[in-house]
Amino acid sequence: MVKNAYTPVTAAVGVENALRLLEGRWKLVILFHLFGGRVRRYSDLEKLIPEISQKMLAQQLRQLEGDGIVLRKVYPQVPPKVEYRLSEWGQALCPALDALLTWAELRDS
Repeated sequence: MVKNAYTPVTAAVGVENALRLLEGRWKLVILFHLFGGRVRRYSDLEKLIPEISQKMLAQQLRQLEGDGIVLRKVYPQVPPKVEYRLSEWGQALCPALDALLTWAELRDS
């Protein structure tokens, strides 16, 4: 894999674009519930994040899926069964978010 040669401007634009994918009050919470290869049903996510409305959960999951971060699997059964997991690319986000969390903790120390 060839790394891009970034300038300060192109690096800033690249990071801004990456952060835009994570915008939304609940996206990071959803991602942390899916890290580690976890597979969650829609109803599991509803229970794990009781403060989120059904509409917002569906919207945030659709956006994450559309951006290729989350994979959705629908089982053809009644009642419907839908599972969510991180794509390989989405799982690769875990170390970056852990690094951000560690960085944020430095402020408090």
